[in-house]
Amino acid sequence: MFILTPSKCVESLGIQKPAWLDALYAEKFFVGCPYHETAKKNEKNVCCLDCCISLCPHCVPSHRYHRLLQVRRYVYHDVVRLEDLQKLIDCSNVQAYTINSAKVVFIKKRPQNRQFKGAGNYCTSCDRSLQEPFIHCSLGCKVEFVMKSYGDITPFLKPCHSLTLGPDYIIPQDLLADDDMAAYETPRSTVVDADESMSWSSTSSATTTHVVRKKRTGFCFCAKSANSYKAVPEDPDDISTCMNRRKGIPQRSPLC
Repeated sequence: MFILTPSKCVESLGIQKPAWLDALYAEKFFVGCPYHETAKKNEKNVCCLDCCISLCPHCVPSHRYHRLLQVRRYVYHDVVRLEDLQKLIDCSNVQAYTINSAKVVFIKKRPQNRQFKGAGNYCTSCDRSLQEPFIHCSLGCKVEFVMKSYGDITPFLKPCHSLTLGPDYIIPQDLLADDDMAAYETPRSTVVDADESMSWSSTSSATTTHVVRKKRTGFCFCAKSANSYKAVPEDPDDISTCMNRRKGIPQRSPLC
């Protein structure tokens, strides 16, 4: 697979806006990857900040040593987590929204035509109604405001030499090597083959027990509370019997 180098993303040393910021705004996400057209789950939802291109889950292992930013989808618009974006650029005065207990920021501006403006805060670029004290509805609106006001966004950038994907990002298992498998395993978990019996691992101080079953399409996570299940016999035959046990034929209670 062809991989761009960071030097190809920068035309000159006197740039006023980083190349990754233009790529994040211009690249198309949640479309099929042309390199993996026949593969499953080939939607591009990651932006490589070093190569300035969008990636699908099958492309990520080739860029695992680069700075990677996951792009998510919210009401048909591309968003990124505020926690990740704050490592790259100052996100003050940008309104964030909560999705699955995580704050996200819209990437592109969302114009909204208003004939009459009432009292309250409005976006500096989109005229979208905002909550106080925010004045930008997206990252693109703030970048546009800063470029018009100051002509340079460098003072708002933050040094970031490492940016990895979150633990909720799943990479296809068949693309991971044995050395890379440990990096994507959940902590305190056990990996077993699909044709092997499921094993349990628990400690006296642990409150939960995690089991990970290896599959061809990815990881399958399973967890049970340590206080809610009975002791499992060590015999593999007994374990398979317990896991595959079915209910018997229901018996009618005698009439009194």
